Order: sequence, then structure tokens, then C-alpha cells
Amino acid sequence: MRIDIPDNANSILKILHDNGYEAYVVGGCVRDACLKKTPNDWDITTNARPERVKELFTKTIDTGLQHGTVTVRMNHESYEVTTYRVDGDYTDHRRPDKVTFSMSLAEDLKRRDFTINAMAYNDEEGLIDYYDGIGDLNKGIIRAVGNAYERFDEDALRILRAMRFAAQLGFSIEEETKKAMSDKAEFLRDISVERIREELTKLLISDHPRLLYEDGYKLGITKIILPEFDEMINTTQENPHHCYNVGMHSLVAVENIEADSTLRWAAFLHDVGKPKTKTMDEEGKCHFYDHANVGEPIAASIMTRLKFDNESIRRVKKLVFYHGYNWGDKLSDKVIRRATNKVGKEYMEDLFKLQKADVLAQSELLREEKLALLSAIADRYRQMLKEEQPMSLSDLAVNGNDLIKAGIKPGPKIGAILSNFLDLVIENPELNSREELISRVENLINE
Repeated sequence: MRIDIPDNANSILKILHDNGYEAYVVGGCVRDACLKKTPNDWDITTNARPERVKELFTKTIDTGLQHGTVTVRMNHESYEVTTYRVDGDYTDHRRPDKVTFSMSLAEDLKRRDFTINAMAYNDEEGLIDYYDGIGDLNKGIIRAVGNAYERFDEDALRILRAMRFAAQLGFSIEEETKKAMSDKAEFLRDISVERIREELTKLLISDHPRLLYEDGYKLGITKIILPEFDEMINTTQENPHHCYNVGMHSLVAVENIEADSTLRWAAFLHDVGKPKTKTMDEEGKCHFYDHANVGEPIAASIMTRLKFDNESIRRVKKLVFYHGYNWGDKLSDKVIRRATNKVGKEYMEDLFKLQKADVLAQSELLREEKLALLSAIADRYRQMLKEEQPMSLSDLAVNGNDLIKAGIKPGPKIGAILSNFLDLVIENPELNSREELISRVENLINE
């Protein structure tokens, strides 16, 4: 087979070859090229030592010299060039205590995580595939290179990477690899939360987020890194509007919302408060009163623990809190204005997307009616924006300066009056005129 390598990467290979060294593109780029996908990065492996790589190329960056990696800049693009290596012991289950450079491509490929990532290629020799990565690609299998227990001992993050690759590619994980993942899951406690967050996010925005249950929960992995999900999976929903437990309902909601990382985390966590709020009535029907209010701080706690940025946390909190907003059973401009004031215009479109995903993850009972009402509300909201209906303080026909000019002293009273005016015009939008509101200020002064 032939892989179409970009010109810049080919130039690096040629310079190394012309100077007597072996060199290949390696890893994920080879995997993706074999799958007819466009690789994001083209990594190169060689038997040239890092100091020699630096001598051969004009522009280099010392990316990770201790691990043999030099970034080569070629025509304003970056390529990681790494020397063949053999890793020492991994006492922290994440990085080798020491690295020994090697002259053997076979030794270098042997230390890699999965067979589909342990292939190398150049135009002269073609595909180098010691571990049948092509066979596993064709069969749709994620399999550890060599002894799976050793691979996960070396780097426990590979446990999450196996789940993530399976979700991204729609592959299944080979049984011995699965068993090792389960047996070594405790070592995930040694992995930084940032790396865990990164892998979980990639899994959630994949085409197969449900594998978090199949490969994460069933193998005992989520109980280590995301115990709240185990609680969700173990919380049933005896209610005619639902057909899944809380955890599966949440994953189906994730599948039904666009692959934006924050939206998918919001869909994943929108019902995280249900395990703590479940009650059963006398008829055997369950309820989750106030679960959104209870779930908001739990969602924030999870995202803070995983060290998300403040804006992502703020956005998810808002959506979790308001995901069950009750619009009533018919279209109402007044209800939409009130909701927009509470939720905020910047979150309304996200809320509509989350509510639609939530409905699609429920039972079919009244599904079409729910979706029709939600669509009508979203359409009407967008039309109200065009009509410039008052829905927030910025929409008021007067502001704080207007009140001061009208005779109100600066201070808390300004905010209170504006808030009262907003309540007024949300109920009666026809009153949102400067003349009308200023006249009411004058009446306040004269009282």
C-alpha cells in the first residue's frame, strides 16, 4: 500500500535518509491514513539521535529532548521527530523513569500502546506492521501491543485512550485488553485530572459516547474517575416518560446534541442530581423533585475537579439548572420573556438544544408533542428578538443615567427601579418606552 505523505514531512524523511539514517512516519498518522482519514499530525521516528536531528535541520525546538523528541519546523509547519527508544520502568504508571535510545525500529514500536498505533511507513519500504495493526483496523479491534498488562502498567492513561479510540472509531476492545483495563483501573488514580478530562471529553464528543457505559462502567473504570456516573447508572426511572436509567438517558441525550464539548458535558450532567432526589409515590411511580437545583453544584464540583475553565463551568451550571424549564403547555410570549430574563440570551439557544436532546432520550410518550412545542417556542423566541421585545435590562428604554437625570440619587435604588421596570415590561411590553418609564420615575419622586 502507498500513503500520500505531505511534502514537508517527506522532505524531513529525505534529509534523514540522505544522511544515512532510517526514518518513518509513525503512529496515529499511519493509522488515519490507512483508514482514509486526513491525519492531524505527521509524527516521524528515526534512529538519528536528537542532537544529530538538531544539526541536520535549520529550525528546531527542544520539545522533549530527554525523551528523544525534537520539533522540526519546515516551511512554517511543525513536525515531531523522535529517536527510536526503549523505555525503562514506569513507577508512576505514566512516564518512564528513564529512556534509552535504540537503533531498532522494532524495539521502538514494541513500546507503543495499541497495534493500530504501532505501524510505521516510508515510501521506500512501505508499511512496517509487526503487530498486525492493519488486521485489527480491518476487524475494528483495539488491541494492546504485546502484553496488555505491561502496557497499562507503563501508562494507565492508555486505559482511557483505549475507550476513546473505540468510541471515535466505532471499534470494539479485544477481550484480553479489556481484562487488563479492568484489572489495572486503580492506576488511573496516578493520572493527572487534566489528562483524564481530555480523554473523557474526546469520548463524549465522539460518535459513540455510549461506550462510556459499555467499556467504562462495566469494566469498573468510571467508579475510579467518575463515580457520580455509576450512581446515575444505578438509578432507575420508573416513570412512563422514561425508558432508560439516569446514566443511559444522559448518554443518549449526549448522542442527540451537537458535538460541542461544553454542550455534551451539559447533556451528560443535566440529570446528575437525580440519584440524590429520587422518591417513589404510592402508585410506584418515581419522581425527582428539585433535581436540577441539586444537580447544579454537583455538576460544578465534577467540572472543577477535572479542572475545566471557568467559562465552561459557568455555561454547564446554567444549563443544568434550567434544563427542565417549564414552558407550560402552550406558546406564551410572556413566559418566553421571563425565561430569557432568568436564563440569559447568551444561553437560550443552548437551552433549546439541550431540551430537545433531553426529550429525544426519553420514552416515546408525547414525544412529538413535546418536540413540536419546543420548536415553536424556539421559533417564537427568535422572532421576538427580531421584534426587539424587552427580555433583559439592556432592552429597557431607560438606563441608570436616565434615572439619575430624572432625579434619582445614585445608589442601590437605581438597580431596584430598573429591576421593577423590567418586571413591568416583561408583563406589558407596550409600556417599554422612555416617556412611559420616565413618567413613572417622576411619580416615584413625587410620592
